[in-house]
Amino acid sequence: MNQFINDYKSFLDNGKTERECVNQLVKLAELNGYKSIENFKTLKKGDKVYIQKMNKAFAMFVIGSDSIESGMNILGSHIDSPRLDVKQNPLYEKDFVVYLNTHYYGGIKKYQWVTLPLAIHGVVCTKSGESINICIGEDENDPVFVISDILPHLAQKQMKEVASDFIPGENLDLIVGSENPVKESANKEKDKAKKYILSLLKEKYGIEEEDFYSSELEIVPAGKSRDLGFDKSMILGYGQDDRSCAYASAKAMLEFEARNRTCCSLFVDKEEIGSVGATGMASHFFENAVAEIISRMNDNYSELMLRRTLENSNMLSSDVNAAYDPMNCDLYDRNNASFMGGGIVFNKYTGSRGKSGASDANPEYIAKLRNIFDKAEVKYQMAELGKVDQGGGGTIAYLAAKYGMNVIDAGVPVLSMHAPWEITAKYDIEQSYKAYKAFLEF
Repeated sequence: MNQFINDYKSFLDNGKTERECVNQLVKLAELNGYKSIENFKTLKKGDKVYIQKMNKAFAMFVIGSDSIESGMNILGSHIDSPRLDVKQNPLYEKDFVVYLNTHYYGGIKKYQWVTLPLAIHGVVCTKSGESINICIGEDENDPVFVISDILPHLAQKQMKEVASDFIPGENLDLIVGSENPVKESANKEKDKAKKYILSLLKEKYGIEEEDFYSSELEIVPAGKSRDLGFDKSMILGYGQDDRSCAYASAKAMLEFEARNRTCCSLFVDKEEIGSVGATGMASHFFENAVAEIISRMNDNYSELMLRRTLENSNMLSSDVNAAYDPMNCDLYDRNNASFMGGGIVFNKYTGSRGKSGASDANPEYIAKLRNIFDKAEVKYQMAELGKVDQGGGGTIAYLAAKYGMNVIDAGVPVLSMHAPWEITAKYDIEQSYKAYKAFLEF
């Protein structure tokens, strides 16, 4: 499994945005015999096909021998992670320092993002139709960027404020340049440092200031994922929620060969902000993708056929769960918590407090999965996110359940979830991959 873990860390390091993840998934899929849906007029057993949307959502299918109306086995994960997004009018100079204005994305603790080396990833699209890929801060010769904080000597007021307030969201602006202060004069050039930064962007990337209007730039922690602990049993890395499950799902799917049921591995965007938009699970992306598959498998495609296919499907919502934290044990019901090193986590329901917003899996489905994973010798655990009334969260499961299919959350326990650097156990990622593989094959 050493190679599997090394490949996983490489996936994390080269997939810090949704676009980068999809780019990797397309390459892996094509290396393993998958072709774009555009290459197929008809589909038959054994065909391997992928569909992508706006470079930020992706689905892989292996066509089985059974009628697709009998349902599919589906692995569904998300590939977005909490971060900072660059605003559309971002660049400004303030008292000799040049900043990029940002808007945080997803549930973060804002104070965790200050004084860290940060990188800029994304794309800038020009009016001419060119798309310019940006990745600054990952190469050892690259500069990095940072958000400053108040020194302790002057932080008396800040230290009295609650954690959610002492770093305002509007203060999470990235330092990207500076000008040495000079003696003020009447003819001093305004925004001289900002203009210099713009000249550098123009020289290296061909970007004008107005090109920020049509950009998608994400601020993420700079640096590679690393082995954690003297025993190297854990991984410290950015974006493991939910790319740990996404990679394990992809790996299982890429090794899967056609059987009776058609199988699918789905990767969607925007889960961290409610699964919205054209590439989120709440969109019609998945439904449309399945319709494209059915239309190539049957000459008599109908809406009813699509509905039956979705309703008769089984899905693992491949998403992470909060790992039990011994330093904050009062937040967990220990008997219903997931532990690092305990294997893949099954979460019967998510939501918050009175199960609000939850998808609640049927016990018959859970019993079937228990049988599958026991036979495959998969190490698994059943858990909740935390104590009742302590908080809560959601996944894409409820959006799949609306079709009437069986679905349950199943993924890797994560410590320090949503922090810039998250912690997972290698064993749990391996067991998740093993579970996903067994699920596809049943």
